[in-house]
This record gives sequence, structure tokens and C-alpha cells, in this order.
Amino acid sequence: MRIPISKPLMGKEEEEAVRRVMVSGILAHGPEVERFEEEFAEYLGVKHVVAVSNGTLALDTALKAAGIKEGDEVITTPFTFIATANSIIYQGARPVFADIDSETYTIDPDKVLELVNSKTRAIIVVHLYGHPADMDSIKEIAEDHNLLLIEDAAQAHGAMYKGEKVGSIGDVGVFSFYPTKNMTTGEGGAIVTNQDEIARKARLLRNHGQERKYYHTVLGYNYRMTSIAAAIGRVQLRRLDEMNKARRRNAELLTQVVRKIKGIEPPVEKEWAYHVYHQYVIRVKSDCLFGRNRLKELLEEKGIGTGIHYPLTIPEQPLYEKLGIGCVKTCENAVNASREVLSLPVHPLVTSEDINYIGEILRELCG
Repeated sequence: MRIPISKPLMGKEEEEAVRRVMVSGILAHGPEVERFEEEFAEYLGVKHVVAVSNGTLALDTALKAAGIKEGDEVITTPFTFIATANSIIYQGARPVFADIDSETYTIDPDKVLELVNSKTRAIIVVHLYGHPADMDSIKEIAEDHNLLLIEDAAQAHGAMYKGEKVGSIGDVGVFSFYPTKNMTTGEGGAIVTNQDEIARKARLLRNHGQERKYYHTVLGYNYRMTSIAAAIGRVQLRRLDEMNKARRRNAELLTQVVRKIKGIEPPVEKEWAYHVYHQYVIRVKSDCLFGRNRLKELLEEKGIGTGIHYPLTIPEQPLYEKLGIGCVKTCENAVNASREVLSLPVHPLVTSEDINYIGEILRELCG
């Protein structure tokens, strides 16, 4: 028996959508991408969606379109995938790391406020694991100090903060459609915004800076999404709410198991949040029979896929140590989380039988 930590839910509809595009002969960026953008914009309740070829490029394009430049500082979280901070460095700007809230793993607004200075240009929040950040508090800081608010929603498709879809709340939102995400296009990303000028710049940047064919007004790139990817994404978008409900059901069942195991803490969902559980992340505490890394090994031996998201904070990464960009002493919550978090399978293809097995093994190992 093997329960993978992640597995995309793909079926006949996705297969038929790809076949339709192949028959059309329009394989690169075309009307299929435009329809995907329109449908995703309607789903989120935003004016503009600009589809690109992956989530990292979506971050890069969003920051370029928003005007982040050399010498600027951007406050973000130290506890996420490295692409969030790297996208700031791509602009010649400097990431400044604010510690996280220990329950939600998202950026702590009080720590953000402490770091705002004359060089601060933007805040990037990450809705980590599918749980929204505290957007009211962060939005207030951004408005009070005239800062751009950028949402990295790469792990939070369909998540909501007080009934609003994440990605639609700040100035710009960014999504990834990597195969492990709550919805996928194979590879892909998107910039979402209600600001016309940011959307216009993003569209120029993704397509060689062309205002019209062979008429280039800015330095651009080839960041375009393919029609094949968009066709898959359109089907996945129609499935998204049901897939998220399946993740939430699995998370609820897992929590019933996990809360009874000594030394293991289940994830939380704040009363203002709609958590979509991109990852189901437990904390393996010091009073657990095994440390986090050993428990991971034992679960893997029993056929239960696990993940560590993430084993190091970004400032502890060798690259960032070389760059001298750190916050380890002031990011205690993030460092502690990185030593204790462990992800268990929660994706829609996990069955109740799988969860019973996970519970059985956890009880066997940890008592």
C-alpha cells in the first residue's frame, strides 16, 4: 500500500480538452488562454487575470508590473517556498523577513509593522498551506504607509478570508498551477488584479513587450501560457470547489485522528478563514515519542507519503546566507516551525480507508 503525499486529480474531461486543442492546431497562446483568464477572473471576482507559464514567473511579472525596482525593500515571510523571496531579488530589491504567526504559519502583522521604513515599497503575504493570512490587519498597514499589497496565493486556490477569495483582496494576487496545487494546468501561473495599469504592463511583459505584433515598446519576455495548459486549467477550475471540499473532508477526518496522538498537533482554521488544505501540516512536538524526521522515515516505511514544507526558513538557505539577508534571530516562530512541521496526504484522491490506515499507523508508532 502506498498513499502519495500529492496526486493530481485528472480525468476524461481534461483528456478531451487537450485533444480539442490539439485538433484545433492552436497549441501556443490563443483563445483557449483568453477563455481561461475570463473564467478564472469570474471565479475570483476580479477584473483582470494574466496567465503565464508558471508561478515563479507570475511573481516576477507581478512585481515588475507593480514597479518594484532596485533599492526597494519588500516585507515578506521567511517561511514559504523560496520563489516568493527570489522574485524580490530578481528586481534588484531586498526581501525583509517578518516572523510568522505560529498557528496559521502566515506572516504576523505586528512583526510587519515593526519593519516598515522609508525604503519599504510593498508587502508580500503568503496564504501558506491554503490558510489565508490576516488580511484586514495587513491591508491597514499597507494603506497607512502607502505600500503595495501583493498576495502569493500559489497554495490557496479557492481559499477565503471573511468570505472574499484570496488573491482578490490586495493590489495584486499571484497563483501557481503546478501539478501538486489544488488545481493544475500542468505548469502555469497567473497574475490577478483589479488595477488596469498593472494588468496592462503584465500583458506586455509576458509577450516580449509587444503592444501589437512586432511592435515592442518595453523589454519583455516569453512568459506565455500554452493553450494546452489553459484547456486543462478550464476543466480543473470547474472541479476546484469540489476538490477543495474533498480536501476539507479529509482534513477533518485526519484531525479527528491526530488530536488523540500525544505530541502531535493538528492544523488550525481561524473563524474568519476558509482553509483549502493545499497541505495538511501537523506539528511534531518534543513530547512525541519520535522526532519529526524519524517519524517521517517510519511513516514512509509504512507506505504513507509525507513532506516537510519547509525544512529551512529562507534566511537559513545557503544562498541567503551568502547574500547576507537574514532574520533567524528575530524569526523564532518560523525557525521553530521548520523543525516541527510534517505534511500528511490530504488530496482529493485520499480515501477514508487511507485515513483510517494513517490513523492506525500513527497510533501504532506514537501511542
